[in-house]
Amino acid sequence: MSDEQEHEEREEQIPGKGLLQGLGVTFRSMTKRSVTREYPHVRPELPPRSRGVIALLEENCTSCMLCARECPDWCIYIDSHKETIPARTESGRERTRNVLDRFAIDYALCMYCGICIEVCPFDALFWSPEFEYAEGNLLDMTHERDRLRDWMPSVPAPPADVPNAEPAKEVSGAGPTRAGAREARNVPPRTAQAAEGDAAGAPDDGQPA
Repeated sequence: MSDEQEHEEREEQIPGKGLLQGLGVTFRSMTKRSVTREYPHVRPELPPRSRGVIALLEENCTSCMLCARECPDWCIYIDSHKETIPARTESGRERTRNVLDRFAIDYALCMYCGICIEVCPFDALFWSPEFEYAEGNLLDMTHERDRLRDWMPSVPAPPADVPNAEPAKEVSGAGPTRAGAREARNVPPRTAQAAEGDAAGAPDDGQPA
């Protein structure tokens, strides 16, 4: 048996050695400054563009169902109905538009992939850093459009553009957090309803649109 092996065996036979080593680690930790955040009294500082929940800009939604069809978990539920806009002239025709009745997301199924946000053609969905939406009942994890709309003010402003890069998609939204970005870029607010209003204001020639 080598000298090193004998030395290790003698050290292992010392009674209470492991306890003393553990206490040493404890005492060293006690002298260091605590880094524990007293949540929920102190909220954590989240990284920029954190993925918390999905917020809904309701006035931009046209009930096209694209987000619900592309969702891999089928956790988006949309109900709508059509309203008829009467013709303004005798030779014109009536127009129809979709009116949103329900927009809900089941966060018990959502995997936060962000596909619905990317495919939305009218920028009605945005990432919000909010994360305090836990429920005691699994069935209560389906949040309706009122709750999704309340998360819109928490959506952060888009970051500054990189030279020669495409503008951030948030600039095309119409929420309250987008106003500063629009003023800086001189981009007028425009929503899906405004687009429908432009279509309704087009001359009625009696021909299909």
